[in-house]
Amino acid sequence: MEITTLGIDLSKTTFHVIGLNARGEIVLRKKFSRKQLLVFTANRQQMLIGAEACGGAHYLARALREQGHDVRLMPAQYVKPYVKTNKNDYLDAEAIAEAVQRPTMRFVPIKTDDQLDLQALHRVRDRWVARRTAVMNQMRGFLLERGITMRKGPSHLAAQLQIIFGEGNCSFSGRTQCLLLELKHEWDELERRIEEASAELQRIAQQDDACSRLMEIPGIGPLVSTALVASVGNAITFRKGRDLAAWLGLVPRQHSTGGRPKLLGISKRGNEYLRRMLLHGARSVMMQVERNPSALGVWITDLSKRKHHNVTAVALANKMARIAWAMLTRGSHYSASQLAVA
Repeated sequence: MEITTLGIDLSKTTFHVIGLNARGEIVLRKKFSRKQLLVFTANRQQMLIGAEACGGAHYLARALREQGHDVRLMPAQYVKPYVKTNKNDYLDAEAIAEAVQRPTMRFVPIKTDDQLDLQALHRVRDRWVARRTAVMNQMRGFLLERGITMRKGPSHLAAQLQIIFGEGNCSFSGRTQCLLLELKHEWDELERRIEEASAELQRIAQQDDACSRLMEIPGIGPLVSTALVASVGNAITFRKGRDLAAWLGLVPRQHSTGGRPKLLGISKRGNEYLRRMLLHGARSVMMQVERNPSALGVWITDLSKRKHHNVTAVALANKMARIAWAMLTRGSHYSASQLAVA
């Protein structure tokens, strides 16, 4: 039984496999456990193996690649059009086996252990940031019920809490004051964890060559540089800079027909966290244009006169992503003079 292509539908413990021969005929339909699957593929000649990029896919892909197979991961939304009729695990595996052979299919780069560790650190830190915001909003809600309002920003909330805990307030019951004190302790603990995670990311960014070069780009710091390296590595998966920007959802959606192009707002596809970090970096650059004159600042100022500031921020984030692609693929450093000529 000659198998040239293998489609694997992944799950937590069981894996449904469809094998195709050189003519595209199904010659294998079987269910394996993780251990059984690795034993089965270890005794086979080199095959083209496809799977959806999901939880546990990168570990399995690395294990199969070590056995000498050509392993390719695909986004699940690109596999769905190949599913025939109803949905079950074997039909999904068959669709994966067909999709992985398409020459125009877009694949997900297999991440290394270092990239997965870095990505996990970013995700944990982002969860802590969201939890800190939730704690602050809950305290603001409690204070609003007692007729106390304040300006936006954590500093104003901290100042108000200091007044309440320092002088006491007869409008608060003892139970409410205890709850506010517990929430303040939780806030302080989250602040400590976020600072430790940020310090760890900064240390990694300074030690990694690619991150150090990316931080030369205006608006890209330790957070953005490490997030980029964790997500795309050396970015060779993308054919050009616009492909990376499109993967991040920073290019317009298109709805053209009859030969008439129609561009809409940005697509907002891909990595939402990385897109958000790039937009934050772009806004920080826009705030410092007048204080730090540069060729990039001239471009931002000229665009701001014609477009809304949000449109300018997205355009700058798009440009930052393209510059980052060029630096990662070529191993070069940022050059402002070359940007001015462009």
